[in-house]
Amino acid sequence: MASPIPVKEKKLVEVKLGELPGWILMRDFTPKGIAGAFQRGYYRYYNKYINVKKGGAAGISMVLAAYVLFNYCHSYKELKHERLRKYH
Repeated sequence: MASPIPVKEKKLVEVKLGELPGWILMRDFTPKGIAGAFQRGYYRYYNKYINVKKGGAAGISMVLAAYVLFNYCHSYKELKHERLRKYH
């Protein structure tokens, strides 16, 4: 059964598996579109975790956790090399 909402206006969660390739092709992959997506993500994160009346450590700790994970993935090659080295 066809949905009355056009595929382009649906959120990713609402898209059926068969409609997924068409939904991806309708996205804006220009530099302006990608910058707009990052900006929307930033404002969504900021308004949900940082710009609140009773803030906690959740927003900042998520940023720190992402930073630690990124640095670990970035230096994994060197860490793996050190792990396999024998000291004797």
